Amino acid sequence: MKNILLPTDFSENSWNAIKYALQLFEHETCKFYLLNTYTPPIYQIEYALMIPDKLGMVDTARSNSVEQLNDFKDRMHKEFRNPKHTIETMAIFNTLIQEIILFVKEKAIDYVVMGTKGASGTKGVLFGSNTVQVFKNVKCPVLAIPENFPFETPHEVLFPTDYSIDYKESQLKPIRDILSAHSSRVNILNVVPENGLSEWQEKNKDTLETYFKDIAHIFHSVSNATVVNAIEKFQIKAKINLLVMINNKHSFFENLFFKSNINQIGFNLKIPFLLIPSKLLKA
Repeated sequence: MKNILLPTDFSENSWNAIKYALQLFEHETCKFYLLNTYTPPIYQIEYALMIPDKLGMVDTARSNSVEQLNDFKDRMHKEFRNPKHTIETMAIFNTLIQEIILFVKEKAIDYVVMGTKGASGTKGVLFGSNTVQVFKNVKCPVLAIPENFPFETPHEVLFPTDYSIDYKESQLKPIRDILSAHSSRVNILNVVPENGLSEWQEKNKDTLETYFKDIAHIFHSVSNATVVNAIEKFQIKAKINLLVMINNKHSFFENLFFKSNINQIGFNLKIPFLLIPSKLLKA
């Protein structure tokens, strides 16, 4: 059984991500945790002053959270009735990122699925601040669903890599599970450096070849291109339904997204994006 965390702020954007998750894991036995975190506005300023009036505000905020969670749960049951799926609601007084970190560890979460959009809808901004913080801090595969993206079976999956990772089964299994469930094909894309691949990189490439030997896969090599441009062009040309990456301090993902400004990477991502951290709690 898979444990899947669905953070929600009750927006249509988060509902769209929930719908995606329910359809992506339609044929698997899953427990979905529907999570909403709340902090009344005054607590964001005077968090520690626990006097009766403020306690009343917490009670109100919790009641509102519980009510809306139950509404979403009912909506999930009505629109996607599935005997393989169970749903538990969680209304928690905490900040979103801190609660996700704690929850992933406590419940052995397999995937976090959340909606994302550019900060305040700003053009050219790839991810909002919450998504960026989840990517950086949560030791669990995170699947970010773009705003208004309708579910598509991930028949064609793009896996860009520079082969600089000593791949572990714990990193590749979340990818393989999705590929197997949907009879998908994975396109492994590498932008070849000027001096070619090192012996170590060739070894890591062979590891991928072995791991995906019984999964439809194709290796692609691109020269004279930046990683960003290669990803953007390939996802359009091959009609990619899902982009996956492994984050590692030595990988190009780290350089693109975290060492530089995540909002400056230069491409417009319109498909779901699965990021797998280099170290997972559930390994």
